[in-house]
Amino acid sequence: MTIAPETPATPLPLTFLELEITGRCQLTCASHCYAQAGPTKDHGTMTAEDWRRVIDEAAELGVKTVQFIGGEPTLHPEFTELVEHALSVGLRVQVFSNLYRVRAEHWELFSHPRLTLGTSYYSDDPDEHDQITGRKGSHDSTRANIIEAVRRGIHVKVGIIHMREGQRSEEARAEMATLGVARVHVDRVRGVGNAATTQIPSTSQLCGRCADGKAAILPDGKVAPCVLGRFLPAGDVKSGSLAEVFAAPQWAQVAASIPRVRRRGCTPDEDSCMPSPGKAHSCNPDQDGSDCSPAETPACEPAYD
Repeated sequence: MTIAPETPATPLPLTFLELEITGRCQLTCASHCYAQAGPTKDHGTMTAEDWRRVIDEAAELGVKTVQFIGGEPTLHPEFTELVEHALSVGLRVQVFSNLYRVRAEHWELFSHPRLTLGTSYYSDDPDEHDQITGRKGSHDSTRANIIEAVRRGIHVKVGIIHMREGQRSEEARAEMATLGVARVHVDRVRGVGNAATTQIPSTSQLCGRCADGKAAILPDGKVAPCVLGRFLPAGDVKSGSLAEVFAAPQWAQVAASIPRVRRRGCTPDEDSCMPSPGKAHSCNPDQDGSDCSPAETPACEPAYD
């Protein structure tokens, strides 16, 4: 299968920004973590002031939503303050947490009406889930905190990463539905980070919509088209503003390097359509918080020009 580029001459205006504020995580997902996060990793070179500046610049540029991600973002010492700052400047916020541990103050934060909570879940079988995360007891902790989030009326979505034959992914999806989680998405593992099979990952591992109105800032200030596309450096907010990064030729070149996919059944200007509701997902996290299916195995049947 080949992918014909359908890159716009000018990248779309930025509306969604991922903020990877730390590489630290209580889990050790050796088989798939795209960020290669873990308990011994640090918070990077971006200071809290750097992150606040980026958030302010994002709001000024017209960004609608920021996602705090890691690692485990709640482990950053300024996590609460940074989320509150983003909300104070009018942004919508998504927090992607492993929900292994949730502090009391964070439950109150997660209940904000402009905040959405996301997490990963791997199996309804505790042993299989814990084997994947490398942390015994992680299944029970995460499951209990998902139940608590639903009980509190928090907007929560669950991503299930399918990475091996026989994994109880569909059973996990059914379990989440039974627990009252309305938004559940199953995706396959991507060949980046701990799952990479080559020194430099292929752009075929991306959804084909990276850099289309979205970008990621990594813990060292590097800018990428998304957290999965971290192998495509497109600027640095430590040495310049967000506006300068996105106006530079390097950003346009990176955006142009990503193969574009148009879904069959969509008109050319409706790449994000979902012809199979509940199963196919667009890659438009600012609008619907969806996850992004990789270009080589698109969520719905692709059409190439």
